[in-house]
Amino acid sequence: MKKRRAFTIIELLVVISIIALLIGILLPAISKARESAKLTESLTNLKNLGAAHQNYAAQWNDRQFSIAADNLGVYGSVANYNTQVGEHPGIALGWGDANNDGFWGYWMDFAGNHGLVWPIDPTDRFGWFRIPNAKQFSEFVNGKFYDKTFYAPKDKIVLEAVDTLIDNPGEFTFPPGAPGTTPPFWSSYCLSPAALFAPKVFDADGYTNPFTLGGGFKTPAMSMARHSDLKSHMLEHHWLQGNRNIGCNPAFTGGTFENCEPYYFNHGYESAPATLFYDGSVRVLGLREAGDGDNQARVGGGQGLYFRPSKDPDEMQGMGQLQSDGYFLGAAYDFSANGNFYETGFHILTKDGILGRDTLGTP
Repeated sequence: MKKRRAFTIIELLVVISIIALLIGILLPAISKARESAKLTESLTNLKNLGAAHQNYAAQWNDRQFSIAADNLGVYGSVANYNTQVGEHPGIALGWGDANNDGFWGYWMDFAGNHGLVWPIDPTDRFGWFRIPNAKQFSEFVNGKFYDKTFYAPKDKIVLEAVDTLIDNPGEFTFPPGAPGTTPPFWSSYCLSPAALFAPKVFDADGYTNPFTLGGGFKTPAMSMARHSDLKSHMLEHHWLQGNRNIGCNPAFTGGTFENCEPYYFNHGYESAPATLFYDGSVRVLGLREAGDGDNQARVGGGQGLYFRPSKDPDEMQGMGQLQSDGYFLGAAYDFSANGNFYETGFHILTKDGILGRDTLGTP
């Protein structure tokens, strides 16, 4: 009988080497495919949110989703409004379930919460552009503050924080702990604050305090977008595409998401957030593309596409912290807030607001 021959140690090592080589080749491809699938899912979220915005506009005479009262500016200042009227209608968050009874929301007394009335507050750079999942709008999605549509699949830090909240059957529930002791976990996506003010507020001649304009806080109609395929409507607020897995931003003390604050979309040289435009189209819009477009629009003394505070100090008078370093550019990861053309104010500080544009388009 013929004796069966076993593998030699050399042959076994060769087989193991081949398997290891194949794994090394396949794993990056699998990882890339997963990343691509997550980007596609985020773009789908934005596409669905765009359809919800169109539905909202159809029911509200072409108006964009808004929280600020149209006549807010006629009072001349926050102080006057507070004295004469008292409180601004609140931001509704939704009804809780049996374990979180009651209706939750922010009722803005101007002693401390007036910033939420602005699309973006120039002092602390917050506002309702960060709360697209408020009940006033979430009713046009699936009726929940913590609906998966409002959270990008790559937003790992945020998803870990909202995991149990997404499964909650109520419209809204506060994060663990005593209700109201910590803020809600905001959406992965944000609106364009410049496009939520009257165009005159951020026009090419400079910034105008909306309290000095009778209609400064009147949110423009959707159809007013002059460059609807070039003006960003919503995008991923955090640096997700091209991210280097660097985790929490140490420039912030504490943080919104269980003491962690992710890097923002304008904090990375390679950032290219998934973006929804006013025509309903979706794609990635990178900082490189936005910065290059702004530079081109400044050639020959042009106005550019958006305000860059360190370059436009005279135009930004009255904008508080927005004048000093724009939208938290001092917290950026790999470029300075000064002297670099990627110090972009796109989406946040778009000149002419909804009448402007954030890119000249891909080459």
